[in-house]
Amino acid sequence: MESGGGQSKVTGQTGGKQEQEFTFAARAGCAHLDGVKIHVLPSGPIQTIGYLLTETALGEAVLVDAPGGIMEKIRPLLAGSGCTLKELWLTHGHWDHTQDAAKVVRETKAVVRGHAADRILFETPEIMEERMGRKLGLEPLKIDAWTVPGERLAALGREFEVRHVPGHCPGNVLFYQAAAKTAFVGDALFKAGVGRWDLPGGDFETLAQSIREQIYTLPDDTIVFPGHGPRTTVGAEKDGNPYVAAIAR
Repeated sequence: MESGGGQSKVTGQTGGKQEQEFTFAARAGCAHLDGVKIHVLPSGPIQTIGYLLTETALGEAVLVDAPGGIMEKIRPLLAGSGCTLKELWLTHGHWDHTQDAAKVVRETKAVVRGHAADRILFETPEIMEERMGRKLGLEPLKIDAWTVPGERLAALGREFEVRHVPGHCPGNVLFYQAAAKTAFVGDALFKAGVGRWDLPGGDFETLAQSIREQIYTLPDDTIVFPGHGPRTTVGAEKDGNPYVAAIAR
């Protein structure tokens, strides 16, 4: 794995996609980060990635996003690690990131966090079905705690910073773990790409500004875990992302 994170290994196959597991690497003065595993779980109709973070020493877990079918994947991982899912963090309200959220909450009683700008998507997901013209099995979701930019979330014995990255949709946020230099960014930024801005609430200029101010200001060796596709680093995207350069021209 790149210098910003840890080491990886393939843990299984689902739908032709490899599922992977990472561990936060020990850093100088940060050996306490050892033991957190990041399970990378592509799920649902368009292989949206859910990230399950487990800390076996504490018996706790956090799930970042809940695409369709994710509960079937995290259930054995939780049982095998002896961890209880404490929280579900939603990077944004689009259906492919929330399709299994209500199911996850019913089974685990996890506390749900999301940004208030996407409240209508969380609470009335049928509007997304209407726009797509087909049923997706979406259920309304109650957010227990609205995320606030700059907020520090205590979880897994660590601290995660919330940053607001709108443009793909109004409520896209990222969750950043500074000591491990790891960021879960939803659909704001991809490897050599960015999230769509042509959906309701999207805007390219807002997205580009958000990426420059909220993602490109992280350390260059920060590993970016996106909602779709392979991981990347902040430095790699600042140097070569064809959509958003580090400096506006």
